[in-house]
Amino acid sequence: MAEAKNLNDLLYETLKDIYFAEKQILTALPKMAEAAQSADLKQAFETHKGETETHVARLEEVFELIGKPAQQKTCNAILGIIEEGKEVIVEFDGTDALDAGLIAGAQAVEHYEISRYGTMVSWAKRLGMDEVAELLAQTLDEEETTDELLSEIAEAEVNAEAA
Repeated sequence: MAEAKNLNDLLYETLKDIYFAEKQILTALPKMAEAAQSADLKQAFETHKGETETHVARLEEVFELIGKPAQQKTCNAILGIIEEGKEVIVEFDGTDALDAGLIAGAQAVEHYEISRYGTMVSWAKRLGMDEVAELLAQTLDEEETTDELLSEIAEAEVNAEAA
């Protein structure tokens, strides 16, 4: 018979998933910045790398707060999204559409993170983990801001150039 699991267990498993995802994103962002043709997009990726380093540190703080080891759990979703991004870099290298493709991939990552962090904030609140919820909400806000910035870059310059 399966062991009884609860929301605490689910939160921990999801934290391990997003911890893995954030570390994978740290590896992908410099490659995306290098591939980007738009100076604004390049800067956005470089800035987000620094933010992602903060997200990793914040997650490590959350693990401490819940009294669990900071472990990673393979996140196939993020691996797939990153792989698609690599394909865009190869297939659209040197074209006017490359940056639009990079933004689409980056926003897929952001939307995944927004989904995960939003869910974890809700769970942490339900579990009475106010400090955990606050830390996760800070990251959620930053992910949403990055998503908005990417949309602005796409609409201001990149999509027109790709068309």
